[in-house]
Amino acid sequence: MNRRNFLKRGSLLAASGLVMPYILPSGRLFAKTMSRKVNHVVFCLFAGGIRNIESVHQNEGNLMPALLRGQGSTMPGLQPVPRSPRPRPLQEEGTLFKEMRYAQGPTGHFNGHTVAITGQYTNTGLNLQENPQSPTVFEYYLKHNSPSQTALNAWWISNALGPYPALNYSKHPSYGAQYGANHLAPTQLFAPGVYPAISNPKQFQFHEEEAIGKVRNFLNDNFSKQAAGNGAGIVQSAADRQKISDFTQSLIAKAASGGLNDPIGMPSRLANNDVYTITFAEEVISEFKPELLAVNMTDVDVCHQNYTQYCNNLRKADYAVAHLWSHIQSTPGMANDTVMVIIPEHGRNLEGNSIADAYGRFAIDHTSDPTSREIFGMILGPPGVIAQNKTVGTAANPVGETIDMVPTIANLLGFDAPEVKSILPGRALTEAFA
Repeated sequence: MNRRNFLKRGSLLAASGLVMPYILPSGRLFAKTMSRKVNHVVFCLFAGGIRNIESVHQNEGNLMPALLRGQGSTMPGLQPVPRSPRPRPLQEEGTLFKEMRYAQGPTGHFNGHTVAITGQYTNTGLNLQENPQSPTVFEYYLKHNSPSQTALNAWWISNALGPYPALNYSKHPSYGAQYGANHLAPTQLFAPGVYPAISNPKQFQFHEEEAIGKVRNFLNDNFSKQAAGNGAGIVQSAADRQKISDFTQSLIAKAASGGLNDPIGMPSRLANNDVYTITFAEEVISEFKPELLAVNMTDVDVCHQNYTQYCNNLRKADYAVAHLWSHIQSTPGMANDTVMVIIPEHGRNLEGNSIADAYGRFAIDHTSDPTSREIFGMILGPPGVIAQNKTVGTAANPVGETIDMVPTIANLLGFDAPEVKSILPGRALTEAFA
């Protein structure tokens, strides 16, 4: 094409309001009017209540050597954890928000998760059996993303049932179940203690109607409960439902054959629920390469009764997150095209309670004191998208709040439409952007 024809074609494009496309790192084509920075975001709720004192402040030595720089901890009572699969601490592959805040509302786990997933503070107690009032990040993504995507691209993986399945969609009249994510609670179905029940049909009398009903209700994972006025449920085509069914069956077979007995390279005698949750998050990534995946880990909540085990579980979660990031970087289609956002749902109190563990260390609750509002965050991603080896925020000048995570994800994936911005009170954490 000569220069004259190029200019003529450019003029026609401008006159017609079209914009030349560009190629993102994965090779996918998007119109330049889209504001996507990457094609995939993994939102990791490093949850259960983590104090900055033990994590980023390293008062017990570095209990998170996979994520953070610093000399490893030598405190008595620590269990061995495999070395990080990454060649350097994760903070060097992105931006560490060393001091952030969970600024408002009760520092309860469901409140904290709800705030992180909806981008809205909750100032009252929540009904654990109900979907939140405000839209979730999954709903914003599935409604406002362009081009539109199916629910196969949005997954919520929690390490327990309880109230957490209710966070895949809201009761908001403009959103709701039709924009909900697929939910999986791996440790409820696939943990080692459940393997015999899965693999041995004698455990499940499938010819008995009552047994069938129990199994069905278990696998439905609370999805029989619908938010009022939000339609018939999560919208998925027959083909997508079949893909999920086939995927679940393959996981059951893998678990039954012992293929998950040493999850993500950690001996099963050391693995906890968080490790198994990350294991299945990696299975979802390998199978579906979702554009938006959120996963939570809550085993550090043992801190209510056992401080030393809290530190052990913090180390296991640290290793698991690094393994998840390494798996992403080895997955074609997601490597170098994924941002991982990490944040606890809240912190823990400054003072311990009256329960001492075997080492004489006192357990710690979370009752909305100032220390329980101190959190950290980390945003990892490819150079050119996320600032590398950067640290922001101090105790005197914290940067970012829990409610900023949803608008940050919306900005990264390009679904921060005006309708979304008008609802969300937070902001995109642009300090992390290259």
